[in-house]
Amino acid sequence: MWITVAIDHRCTALLSAVASQSQRTVVTGAAGFIGSHLCERLLALGHQVVGVDSFTDYYDRSRKEENLAGLKASPDFSFEELDLVDADLRPALRGAEVVYHLAGQPGVRPSWGEQFDRYVRDNILATQRLLETLKETPIDRLVFAGSSSVYGDAEMFPTKESSLPRPVSPYGVTKLAAEHLALLYAKNFGLPVVSVRYFTVYGPRQRPDMAFARFMHALVDGDPIEVFGDGEQTREFTYVSDAVEGTIKAATADVAGQIFNLGGGSRVTVNRVLATLEDISQIKAKRKTLPAAPGDPRHTGASINLARERLGWEPRVSLREGLTKQWEWFRAERRPH
Repeated sequence: MWITVAIDHRCTALLSAVASQSQRTVVTGAAGFIGSHLCERLLALGHQVVGVDSFTDYYDRSRKEENLAGLKASPDFSFEELDLVDADLRPALRGAEVVYHLAGQPGVRPSWGEQFDRYVRDNILATQRLLETLKETPIDRLVFAGSSSVYGDAEMFPTKESSLPRPVSPYGVTKLAAEHLALLYAKNFGLPVVSVRYFTVYGPRQRPDMAFARFMHALVDGDPIEVFGDGEQTREFTYVSDAVEGTIKAATADVAGQIFNLGGGSRVTVNRVLATLEDISQIKAKRKTLPAAPGDPRHTGASINLARERLGWEPRVSLREGLTKQWEWFRAERRPH
């Protein structure tokens, strides 16, 4: 059990001052959806950012290169193309005060069958290699990007961090194993680790395999939207800027050794999402109902009281507002350049 230290007003003020100072940070998975947004926010806060990525995802490298384009224009950003499993990570990590570990192989449905070894490599082994390097590297904080997938079919909603993890997909198993590894290195080697468990993050630059991106493509192309199951399954959707703010707060609060849910503040059905998107786009969706997919929990919902209390974090972007922002970005991207 991890000991919680109460933060008084003086400590809070000190942490706020530290957060406002320039830091050298490293972001693994920097070319990805959340990682590129995180890098942008860190640069806006005046930090020096080293981005690390290996471009091994299952979607086009060009998409990830586009995510990096704006970042590379900043003199405070540098990029290293590295595979965490077999590269020498010490040069990239040298001098880092905070490391954000977002790299990994995402996706629930592809994690079954022959792809599983890739999930083991990119989620578990890559994390272990990073931790081995970091145990010899003095840093102020390692923030590990966890996943709500570790909960599986949770017994209670909203789900608290203290709930027993019961993943129902190979992806969830590998994310839980990586999180356990990070906390083991915290306990045995004093690594200042915090884990944040993301609940279905969405927004501009969302991965093309994720639901909202697929829905928008189908709407514009006039194709049927594939809905797995009856559409009454619920999800906790979190706008990307909210996820990023919670991640950064986890790097500065006095919460080493702890786990935090980062959720959007409410859970809604997939059917409601589609109705909202139809209203925003003014396009009537065609639907194709498919059987429920193995590994997809029926419901997800985050208790975010712990993040509110100890990180001073609160989600600010409503589902409708966030969907509108992603739709506007998507439409702009689809226009001929």
